[in-house]
This record gives sequence, structure tokens and C-alpha cells, in this order.
Amino acid sequence: MELVFEKKKDTLFVTIKGELDLHTADELRYKIDLHLNNSGSLKNMILNLRGIDFIDSSGLGVILGRYKLISKRGGKLGAVAVSPQVKRIFELSGMLKLLSIYENTDQAEDAFDISGF
Repeated sequence: MELVFEKKKDTLFVTIKGELDLHTADELRYKIDLHLNNSGSLKNMILNLRGIDFIDSSGLGVILGRYKLISKRGGKLGAVAVSPQVKRIFELSGMLKLLSIYENTDQAEDAFDISGF
């Protein structure tokens, strides 16, 4: 799994490539939490899932846990470039009640009011 982190204003962007499953979930959880804990100013998070075609319950658990952390900060969670397969899993799991899906990063930045940064 490849991870790229970027901060814009109060939002953490996380680009994930590879499978998000039992074998990679702990690494993702650890690295996201590291960024969130080291920067108290981060309130929102946007996941770029362009490189993800498969996610299992472990991956959903990581996203749910990060949603809870973000919510405690009064922030929002979003995802961009979600494949039809992953979107279907989000629908079935109820995850779409917790996060918003955007077509691209620009759309997400507009929704999170960080465009033009």
C-alpha cells in the first residue's frame, strides 16, 4: 500500500493506493493517527481512493474510526475518486451516512471551503 499525505488549511488529504484490507488496515490507521495527533489544527479529512478497488471490513473499520476522531474535532470526512465497487460497499455498510463522496479533489476542496489555498 502506498500513502501520500498533504495538509491544506485544516484538512488532511490522504491518497491511498493498493488494497485496503486486513493486511494494510493497521498501517493506515497508525499513519493517519500520527498526522492527526501531531497537528491539532487538522479538523477535516479527505480520502483519495482512486487507487483502491477493494476494501474489506478492516478497511471500513479504519475509516469509521477516523470518522469518529474527525467528528470529535467538529470536522467532516470526505472521499474522492471512489470506484463503483467501493461505493457499493460504502452503500451496503451505511458508510455514506458518515462521509460525502466527491468526483475529484477540486469538488471536495470547494465543499470543504479550502479551494484557492
